[in-house]
Amino acid sequence: MAPIVLILVAFAAVLALGMMRSPLWGWAAAVGVWTLLATGGTIGWISWIVWLPFVALAVLSIPAVRRSLIVAPVFAQIRKILPRVSDTEAQALEAGTVGFDAELFSGTPDWDKLKSVPPIELTPEERAFLDGPTEDLCRMIDDWQVRHTLHDVPDDIWDFVKKNGFLGMLISKEHGGLGFSAQAQSLILGKIASRSPDVVTIVMVPNSLGPGELIEKYGTDEQKHYYLPRLAKGEEVPCFSLTGPTSGSDAATMRDIGYVTRGMHKGEETLGIRLSWDKRYITLGPKATLVGLAFRLFDKDNLLGKGEDVGITLALIPADHPGINIGRRHLPSGAAFPNGPNWGNDVFIPMDWVIGGDKMAGNGWRMLMECLSAGRAISLPSSGTAGAKMMLRVTSAYARIRKQFGLPVSRMEGIEEALVRMIETAYVNEAGRAMTAAMVSRGEKPSVISAMMKYQTTEKLRRAVNDAMDIHGGRGICDGPANYLQSAYQMVPVGITVEGANILTRTLITFAQGALRSHPYLYKEVLAAQNPDRKAGLADFENAFNNHIAFSLSNATGAFVHNVTGGAFVKSPDHALRMSDWYRQLGRASRSYAFVADLTVALLGGGLKIKQKITGRMADALSELYMLSATLKRYEDDGRPEGDDLIVELAAENALYRFQEAMSGVVDNFPVRWARPLMRAVVFPLGRRRKPASDMLGHRVARHALQPGEARDRLTRDIFVSKDVNDPTGLLEVTLEKVIAAEPVEKKLEKAIRDGVVRRYHGNDWFAEAVANNVITEAEAEQLREVERLVARVIAVDHFDPAEVKPNYVTLGHNARGAESLAAE
Repeated sequence: MAPIVLILVAFAAVLALGMMRSPLWGWAAAVGVWTLLATGGTIGWISWIVWLPFVALAVLSIPAVRRSLIVAPVFAQIRKILPRVSDTEAQALEAGTVGFDAELFSGTPDWDKLKSVPPIELTPEERAFLDGPTEDLCRMIDDWQVRHTLHDVPDDIWDFVKKNGFLGMLISKEHGGLGFSAQAQSLILGKIASRSPDVVTIVMVPNSLGPGELIEKYGTDEQKHYYLPRLAKGEEVPCFSLTGPTSGSDAATMRDIGYVTRGMHKGEETLGIRLSWDKRYITLGPKATLVGLAFRLFDKDNLLGKGEDVGITLALIPADHPGINIGRRHLPSGAAFPNGPNWGNDVFIPMDWVIGGDKMAGNGWRMLMECLSAGRAISLPSSGTAGAKMMLRVTSAYARIRKQFGLPVSRMEGIEEALVRMIETAYVNEAGRAMTAAMVSRGEKPSVISAMMKYQTTEKLRRAVNDAMDIHGGRGICDGPANYLQSAYQMVPVGITVEGANILTRTLITFAQGALRSHPYLYKEVLAAQNPDRKAGLADFENAFNNHIAFSLSNATGAFVHNVTGGAFVKSPDHALRMSDWYRQLGRASRSYAFVADLTVALLGGGLKIKQKITGRMADALSELYMLSATLKRYEDDGRPEGDDLIVELAAENALYRFQEAMSGVVDNFPVRWARPLMRAVVFPLGRRRKPASDMLGHRVARHALQPGEARDRLTRDIFVSKDVNDPTGLLEVTLEKVIAAEPVEKKLEKAIRDGVVRRYHGNDWFAEAVANNVITEAEAEQLREVERLVARVIAVDHFDPAEVKPNYVTLGHNARGAESLAAE
């Protein structure tokens, strides 16, 4: 047989065997057949050498031989060099569940699993609450009063949220709460966030990581029966104290300690804990009546029977308990929600104040991680998504109303470019939010996805807010009662920072933990290597290792084939219809990602933690795959609305381009140099061919989405939309409708002005002149006068007498104390 044919046959066989995850005996058989063809069946000294690969593979196909020659030595080496997974790392890894992220890590996503995630579903009670009390709360909020006049959330708002059960949405009905689903909580928080980031914070915190959720899941019966009804009714205002001066993102290194001892409580000697702590950045802290506290617990006399170092423990302490110091307020980005430090020294508490009692002592980190894996998927993604939708709603209205150079600024290409970015952000953020909340609603705790959603939605919001500010120009930067952008602009850095700073979440959590948690075999290999029972560990390792090798070969060959063929052979779901090509491209990208992720973990190992530029780019790439999956799902869940396919196409083009750029960054900068050409050959065999969405597509999206109607309403669904002309955002909505209605009349007037029939100057009533010259009717003139009055209000900015603003700064300057003076205390 001709050599070129043999080479092609060998190459095709390698690709086929790899993609099919053939067992080793299959490789041996294929090599045997190929060798037989190559040698023509003859046997001699040279042909014996050619047969050696077949012999080697055949021998290694025998499990006992393979175990002895390959698996056992690899197992021994890994046990020797693998850094031990710490208890806190293990608890973080095991706290959550694996969701659709595992499908993306697999390289062969199961589209049925994506489809099985429910669409947005609310009970009638939940929908009524969203449309009733939540809407009423939004109407009550005066953003300027909250963030400037009072610089606090007013009492009537606090009273309303307590009375209507907003603080107990996640507490079960059994214990007096509303018992709402995660989807409902997400939408309720989002609607409030679209009105006031400060007010949503006082609702968000009790329904996120804090005493309510911790007691519901881990508390003793006595704690549940006493505290949960009080928390649900707002009789207790909770805070949770985790972060301290020396333990921010690395909260596990906290220096806050407690010692098990006996002491006096209510006149009786009892077993308890003597605590000393120093916490800061505690949201709701200055208003709290119940302080949740995380600390390290030691028991030198082993009174609890858990050894001397019990571990991180969580306790509930009434804020008025002797020894607790509730500090004054921080001013995070000038926001108005209550936030401040608290501390205590040598404070004694009884053991039954530990959440879950003494049996849960030392389990605090696991409890926190389990709650955070779900809670982080709801709170900030809901506000980040609603914020992006609100930025689009108000900015699309303003850009249509505001004119420069004789036309609405929305029709200028430079403005349109930013508006199209905002459309994409609003659509994609909502797609990710809805899908992730649905996962949590059905009981999942997607730890990797929740981290990804937190950093992605808040980063996308940051860009959307900046675009909104750029388009509004001076209207956006001049603060006052009429400014509807400043509160979002102030709060964006807070969302970026809390619940794991985005830099940390992106570079250390999403991929570094995700690779272990979501990879089908890697974590099993790590656990097996660290099993104290060497024999059992080797057995577990062998099974995972063999499957891992087949998995790696499959992704390497599969990625190459799909990238050469443009994803033509990737399976797309039957229901995809016109979106089938995007599913294929997504599956193709998933194969590439799985290959690079596998190689990255194998070659960098424990060094992943310090190669944060690499892990950050891998996190970005994974995020694009997940958000595109959610985008495709949203289009189906929404019923494939006419025109929305343009938004999906735009989002898909841009997502795959960003995916390509992230992967390019990994390949070009990979620390192991010899691996770069291998990665490049598999992932980019035909070069880097992806481009962002075209200007023409963006223009078509803008025309579809920016006019008042179903598309714009769908993009900004479930946020607060006012129609009150005395409300800054309501004024926008009313003016937009009237500007569009008056457009035919305005065109007649503009033509008359260009022709010199009507003169538009200050001091001249050009509307009356137009009527006098039979350009427009009297009724049309009145219509234009009303529009002009409304437009003047829309574009107006607030201004103040210096005496109104100066005293605030003087007072602040006199009362503020620097960090040095506080530290001295």
